[in-house]
Amino acid sequence: MRILLLSTGLQLGGAEQQVAALARQFVALGHVVAVVSLTPGCGVDLPATVRLLALDMRKTPLSMARAFWHLRSFVREWRPEIIHAHMVHANLIARVLAAVSPCPPVICTAHSAREGGRMRMLAYRLTDRWASLTTHVSPEGRLAMVKSGAVPAARITVVPNGIDTTQFRPDPAARNIARTELGLDDDTRLLINVGRLVPEKAQDVLIDAFALFRAGTDEVKARLLIAGEGPERAALEQRIRQQALSGSVMLAGTRRDVPALLNAADLFVLSSEIEGMPLAVGEALACGCPVVATDAAGVAALLGDCGTIVSRGDAQVLATAIGEVLGAGRGAAAEQAARRERIVSRFSLEAVARQWLARYASLARMAPAACAEPV
Repeated sequence: MRILLLSTGLQLGGAEQQVAALARQFVALGHVVAVVSLTPGCGVDLPATVRLLALDMRKTPLSMARAFWHLRSFVREWRPEIIHAHMVHANLIARVLAAVSPCPPVICTAHSAREGGRMRMLAYRLTDRWASLTTHVSPEGRLAMVKSGAVPAARITVVPNGIDTTQFRPDPAARNIARTELGLDDDTRLLINVGRLVPEKAQDVLIDAFALFRAGTDEVKARLLIAGEGPERAALEQRIRQQALSGSVMLAGTRRDVPALLNAADLFVLSSEIEGMPLAVGEALACGCPVVATDAAGVAALLGDCGTIVSRGDAQVLATAIGEVLGAGRGAAAEQAARRERIVSRFSLEAVARQWLARYASLARMAPAACAEPV
């Protein structure tokens, strides 16, 4: 098939990473893929065979109109058999495109349990008729959109994110190398958090919880590494200084070696207030790493009984869970294997990509003749 993946952006967020992962998997399965980003810049890895177009859209009416016109022209030229949009701005633009122009089936995927306020939910509701299918990555996110009136319950389903279990896998050699590079001895436990430095990830709560954990024990040496970049960096740096943790907490910035870091870690901690389906939790489990996570959307479906879930926004509860889990390190080999098996059996990237391909083919077959013709 000729598949067009339309994304609001292509930076290093979870949704953007999922778009790139699907593109890679579709190409590996023999399909032709184009990726269009509404905004400039590309921080994700795409195969050389993928047609990439950045529309450089800004938040002005003229810029948005120009981006829409370029997208319409590209669709007419490239002739996709399916358009799969990801994130709210791309979803809405894809629907408008389908409303005003002959167009292949449009699928819209929401990635956050909080897609926006009342105006965005109204925009979703008013444009729903032009989407062939709307999906969310988690049951909680789907329910939130239904409750907000953005989409009727019968018009939205759940398709989870896929985890690349070939990239994210147990690797003892990578663990040893990464820990050596980080200056960790065998007795030091490493906690890791991976995510953009933005308020909804609540890394300030994680820093406070780590301080409480350290204050409550003299038995476990531990360090915390937060991999990611974003506008909250300065505030988090100040929080680290206030908690006298400068020698124990590292803001590591954007990292390209996340699989190695997850192998090096003795515990992955998610502190988020808002998620859709947090890829990093699944990636940690695929590497066999223990997980403590807040009860954000998508977490329970990923973790099952293979991790610990705590309430959001409570540093003391998070600190207690960290202490309880961290004492056992990564756990026995059977425990690590069970964590990985949960992801391999339910959320592997190839299985999710094949699920998408089946939906694409079904929608393409049902498309009206006028829309099935090249545009």
